[in-house]
Amino acid sequence: MDKILRDKKAIVIFVAPAFLLFTLVLFIPICQSVFYSFCEYNALTKPKFIGLENYRQLFTIDPIMGTALKNSLFFLVFSVVTQLIAGLILAALLTNIKKGRNFFKNVYYLPCVLSSAALGLLWMFVFTPKLGINQILAEFGIEGPLWLMETEGFIILPMWVIAFVALWQYVGQSMMLYMAQISGISTDLYEAAYIDGCTKVKAFRYITLPLIRPMVATAMSLNAIGSLKFFDLIFNMTEGGPNHMTEVLATHLYTQGFKYFKYGYASAIGVVLLVVCLIVTFVINKFVKTDNYEM
Repeated sequence: MDKILRDKKAIVIFVAPAFLLFTLVLFIPICQSVFYSFCEYNALTKPKFIGLENYRQLFTIDPIMGTALKNSLFFLVFSVVTQLIAGLILAALLTNIKKGRNFFKNVYYLPCVLSSAALGLLWMFVFTPKLGINQILAEFGIEGPLWLMETEGFIILPMWVIAFVALWQYVGQSMMLYMAQISGISTDLYEAAYIDGCTKVKAFRYITLPLIRPMVATAMSLNAIGSLKFFDLIFNMTEGGPNHMTEVLATHLYTQGFKYFKYGYASAIGVVLLVVCLIVTFVINKFVKTDNYEM
């Protein structure tokens, strides 16, 4: 192995495919998007450089941008907090049970691997006013709300509904990450703590949490980025409605780019989304301590 690491040709051979893929699939498209964000471009004519005009319209004229940014930040906070708490609780519970552990792991993780488009359509029918939940409530004489049509409040009801559906779908991912980290902790630490009279709650607080902190930072970063680029569930459940009240940055980008063919304007939204993702990732890595301990 040391001989291979000293061989520059071997290093180039191993690194070149990943570097080429990264350049073609990620780096070049990002550079193109940044360039198009400064242009008026509809794919039928050559890009026309217009400077910061797209960004000026985005932040001063576009009435949907404010709603989309607010909803994206709501998803960010909701997803990071709820998936952190729910994922840790599920991981702790499943780690401490012996019978049925694999069954429950599969049950909670299954929604993560299912198509978000199909799940969006499924939950749309569940929350349809005359079907699903409202039909069940009607059997008890209760008139259910318009789950996906309400427009009252700073964060409207449809956004809460979609956020809880997203939590249901992706909490299994956080759970599996935490369980993988917890399983790597030596049982000797817990046995010593229990001998000293430590309860399971205190063991979780003073042993488990400090030792899984690196995975917490990783999971929070994944949840934050995933929530900011959230698209498929919203598009299939509400398509950004009613009256654009459930738009997020990703759906607004899709609408401007693929419905109105404003590729320059959509690229500007994409650049804003990229910058927000980078800022959030930096903040998480800066403020979530990830000291490494021997396990």
